[in-house]
Amino acid sequence: PGFVAYYWIDAGGGVMVSTSVYEDRAGAEESVRRAAEFVRDNLASLLPNPPQVTAGEVVAAG
Repeated sequence: PGFVAYYWIDAGGGVMVSTSVYEDRAGAEESVRRAAEFVRDNLASLLPNPPQVTAGEVVAAG
């Protein structure tokens, strides 16, 4: 619920960045919970570094 957009970026050097946009914090928190379960169950052995989650408010858009 509340999902707006998702972006996956290959920053090079083995660094990947994903950005998700939600209408509210509750939607974002539920997504993080589900994503953590998926990564733990399916991708943990493929990722050299644990995911980092950062949240904040959109202050500008173009």
